[in-house]
Amino acid sequence: MLEKIYFYYTNDLHSDFEHWSRVAGYLKGAKANHNTKNESCWLLDIGDHVDRVHPIAEAFMGQANIRLMNDVGYDLATIGNNEGITLAHEDLFHLYDKANFQVVCANFHNVQGKEPEWLNTTVTIQSINGVKIGIIALTAPFNAFYELLGWYISPPYNTLARYIKELEESTDVIVFMSHLGINEDQEIARRFPQLDVIIGGHTHHLLRQGEIVNNAVITAAGKHCAFVGEVILTWDHSAQKLIKKEAYTTDITHLEKDQQTEETLHELFVEATTQLDQSVIEMKHPLDVQWFEHTEVMQRLTNTLKEWTNAEFAMLNAGLLLDHLPAGKVTYGDIHRICPHPINPCVVELSGDELVEVIRASFTKELMELTLKGFGFRGEVIGRMIYSGLTVETEFLSDGNEYVSKVTCNGEPLDPNKNYLVATADMFTFGRLLPEIARSKTKKYFLPEFLRDLLADTLRKSFST
Repeated sequence: MLEKIYFYYTNDLHSDFEHWSRVAGYLKGAKANHNTKNESCWLLDIGDHVDRVHPIAEAFMGQANIRLMNDVGYDLATIGNNEGITLAHEDLFHLYDKANFQVVCANFHNVQGKEPEWLNTTVTIQSINGVKIGIIALTAPFNAFYELLGWYISPPYNTLARYIKELEESTDVIVFMSHLGINEDQEIARRFPQLDVIIGGHTHHLLRQGEIVNNAVITAAGKHCAFVGEVILTWDHSAQKLIKKEAYTTDITHLEKDQQTEETLHELFVEATTQLDQSVIEMKHPLDVQWFEHTEVMQRLTNTLKEWTNAEFAMLNAGLLLDHLPAGKVTYGDIHRICPHPINPCVVELSGDELVEVIRASFTKELMELTLKGFGFRGEVIGRMIYSGLTVETEFLSDGNEYVSKVTCNGEPLDPNKNYLVATADMFTFGRLLPEIARSKTKKYFLPEFLRDLLADTLRKSFST
């Protein structure tokens, strides 16, 4: 007898609910169809469902996301870095308390005491006809952040090696839910032939028909749930083995919306708006925001960052603020709207030479006009860099490009060999936006505060009537 086993999955929604009601309708329909046919079917999420960029996620600290997943009927989920490092310890500890699905993450640990009751290292599920399926999941080890929040992520390869032998002995099939990224997924497939399926996320890769590496089929469905993934396994009960593994992703953006989900989203948005409608200050004058110009609010915010982190200098890009603020009542919702990024303050150590190179790079048209989506940045462009504690003099070339002619502190040039503590947005410590910052061997992150928390303090101190 041949038995088909079905998995449907989502990954990296990032609280982008544009297509969520379509996702809900598609998944509920698929599950109902398989239940009618008496076929085994599970719904999975691979992490980063929560992202505090959205007011619903911000107001409910992720709890509304769990309600939405319950409504769809998810069976299993794992933790992404956006759940893991953007929520305070207590909020994450209780995030899944009301989940009607099992949460699996074998390398996630609480360093402050007992583990959350919802946390499973592995899970075993069973098909209608008795095929035992072992589920293991891992999340990306951003311990520089996690440890500041009272969590620890153990090394992925060591964790897999620890649990995979046990699963191999007790189950027929092993499914790995990976919030590690495509490169890690491929390497894990090469190292661990025991894995049959790797369902991935984190790096927002889209594999339309899956990819076979060693013994595993690897799959992932991009980001924001424009696609939903499906894995179909065929088990031969006579031969007692898998004889076929298939993986597909389906574009759901053209499908009809599930009206019940639409109503729930509207209800949650109204409630979130009410919760965020808490007055922060009253402003007598409107606040001007410009991405490519020096503004008072960006200068004040950069000054606050310098003082708050006790750094010698500070730098922030003007693109962090997305919109103007009118005169009158300013709520936390307004602050979230103009500064929605899950970005934390950070202090790095740079030599005088390195800092000057960073400053020069920041004034290039290429960086200022860079369209960025990622590293926590949820805006449009990087914009002009604003400095505190430094005087940066620039001139314009005949071609219209601006260049840095002089950098001083209290009228004196920077010592090229001296190390300075520079406060900035943590997004510059990732990737290659500003290589000197990314390569700094000394990085101190501040959690759970976001830059918008410093913005609220700045507005209270400098702009309140």
